[in-house]
Amino acid sequence: MLFGLDVPATVDREADQADLAETAERLDLDFVSINDHLLDSGPRYEAWTLLTWLAASTLRIRVVSRVLGVPFRHPVLLAKMGESLDRLSGGRFTLGLGAGSGEREFAAMGLRSGSIRERVEALEETMRILRGLWSGDTLTFDGRFHTIAEARLEPKPAHAIPIWLGTVGPRGLELTGRLADGWIPSLAYAPPERAPAMIQVIQSAAERAGRDPGRLELIYNLELAFGDQSSTGAVCGTPDAIVRQLRSFLDAGFTGFNFQLRDPDWHMAAEKLAADVIPALTG
Repeated sequence: MLFGLDVPATVDREADQADLAETAERLDLDFVSINDHLLDSGPRYEAWTLLTWLAASTLRIRVVSRVLGVPFRHPVLLAKMGESLDRLSGGRFTLGLGAGSGEREFAAMGLRSGSIRERVEALEETMRILRGLWSGDTLTFDGRFHTIAEARLEPKPAHAIPIWLGTVGPRGLELTGRLADGWIPSLAYAPPERAPAMIQVIQSAAERAGRDPGRLELIYNLELAFGDQSSTGAVCGTPDAIVRQLRSFLDAGFTGFNFQLRDPDWHMAAEKLAADVIPALTG
């Protein structure tokens, strides 16, 4: 079971993001995550820069991109970025990828996002290019969206870098089961009543591909608020009530959580999570 904390990328927070990551590490969480937007979401840091800052500010905890929009970065550049961050962090990086959902951002930068089918195809091409550059001598790839000619990436990663997807549609779920190492959907896009069927699509695709579905991490990204029964779309209430809700998600097939804390006092909520919720789930 894995437990992670979202670190807000907003620039106007009083708390230092490195301090939040250090708190998560002190509380023995497994990872911290950063979402990926560039425009139209208020003053914020660029995700990869902030991930690097958090990795340099901690010693043990993993850093996760939740999730990088594929249209923002060329796959060869992303492969090099991933190898470098994983090596510099001592193997603590997990690459979360998404097909892309920031239409206004894409339009502002002149990027073509395409249909849902095209986005999933581009996501698959990106994954194949990443894995090819990370493992092979040279890579030549002739796809619909990307053409790579005799590309060589050195050094190779010291180990396989995990790739988690944030997909929610049927094609994206099938891709997750077939090629990815994990799934990290948000509750709003994979609501509890639909999530078990979505997990079944992933697991069935893994089995058809000859993979062990039990090896995939299934991480539920959700908002959490202590004592606030009015938080729309959030898991909220007393610690006991929150534990009951989270257990139901584990029963549905999830193997861990990424928490977006919505209490005004982030540190207090993180302490309460580590003291009153996680032990009840793992004990």
